[in-house]
Amino acid sequence: MAWKTLDDMDLAGKVVLTRVDINVPMEDGRVTDTTRIDKIVPTVKDIQAKGGKVVLLAHYGRPKGKVVPEMSLNLVRPALEVALGQSVTFMDAPERAAIDALPAGAVVLAENTRFHPGEEKNDPALAAEFAGLGDVFCNDAFSAAHRAHASTEGLARLLPACAGRLMAEELAALDAALGKPARPVVAVVGGAKVSTKLDLLGNLVTKVDHLVIGGGMANTFLVAQGIEVGKSLAERDMADTAREIMAKAGAAGCTIHLPVDVVVAREFKAGAAHETVAAEACPADAMILDAGPATVVAIERVFEDAKTLIWNGPLGAFEIAPFDRATNAAAQAAARLTRAGRLVSVAGGGDTVAALNQAGAAADFTFISTAGGAFLEWMEGKELPGVAALMG
Repeated sequence: MAWKTLDDMDLAGKVVLTRVDINVPMEDGRVTDTTRIDKIVPTVKDIQAKGGKVVLLAHYGRPKGKVVPEMSLNLVRPALEVALGQSVTFMDAPERAAIDALPAGAVVLAENTRFHPGEEKNDPALAAEFAGLGDVFCNDAFSAAHRAHASTEGLARLLPACAGRLMAEELAALDAALGKPARPVVAVVGGAKVSTKLDLLGNLVTKVDHLVIGGGMANTFLVAQGIEVGKSLAERDMADTAREIMAKAGAAGCTIHLPVDVVVAREFKAGAAHETVAAEACPADAMILDAGPATVVAIERVFEDAKTLIWNGPLGAFEIAPFDRATNAAAQAAARLTRAGRLVSVAGGGDTVAALNQAGAAADFTFISTAGGAFLEWMEGKELPGVAALMG
């Protein structure tokens, strides 16, 4: 993949339109988690160090092209000022003359891009209006890269464009995981439903050497093999599809790993009475809520031999103990191998990040994507418009 970074751009005296993701959680008008804000700081500081003036473009929520006061980015400004250690000028309707009048090193925050009806339609007139505010476009919002919007794809076509530090880090990590990975490559895919991850599974079996399937999805694959799963969550109508995926994997030389033992319970609640049984021995009145210890040992063996790991989704009902054990143990094994320099580990998706944090493993993974939809579409092998536009 060939994209320009901030290092390739002359920014002295330039206004740099910087697309960021600061769509942060808020409560009572205050930011409750500043992670996304903190992650854009290196890009802003580097632009300033190179003599550029920063204009931040971002969306917040889903205002659907209308002005919704409680979705104003001005609410995010105080947390942004704390993270950057300087004042930030908020502009409801930015104008180039007003931006030029600000001193060097100034940071401007423009109002929510999605207040414009043309943003999500990738309206060329709106993209041109944005372009008129600056000299260079820097995209630092990988999480919005799967959408062809005026402030992402449209703008990148109109100005000299580059990836910000966060975007470049994300793209490099993804390229190392699926673009030109060290082999063997193992993917862990969990979650409730096969139907929501068909494109993902179909793409992965042609790209990876081992595919570990967990969560409710694994139950559907067990059903496809004629195994009864009692009252477990399973998409029985997807059995044919699961068999097609297994056949495609076999043809591609990808080994699919399903649970060999499972943890079952009669009720879905924390601390519920539970037992471990062979995968094919789930009682008719019970449900599978986690992979068993023998399955975890088998997964750890796959990890031991692997060079690259991609992870999306938990192995069981990780939200409630004791059905978080398989996810925790496998995540900690991956973290241990990564720490030892034996594994490149990349993970992404909302549930995945929460599960790895809960396991205390997130900090040791090579890279954790917070991009959600963009990360999934990349894993599915789809072109991301916001990234493609940076390729020129």
